[in-house]
Amino acid sequence: MAKLDPAQYVRDVRTEVAKVTWPTRKETLITTGLVLAMSALAAVFFLVVDQLIALAMRSVFGLG
Repeated sequence: MAKLDPAQYVRDVRTEVAKVTWPTRKETLITTGLVLAMSALAAVFFLVVDQLIALAMRSVFGLG
């Protein structure tokens, strides 16, 4: 069984974090904008699909 050494763990974490390529502020803003835009597009798409399904159900069952 391996010994638990908190100091070694912290050193290993710091080493791994140093290897990470962090995005620039511009890349972060662009990516965030794209995520928000795609989320809004998906919301509108599902709203339209939901309304079409509701319209079809109302016409089929004669409700509403």
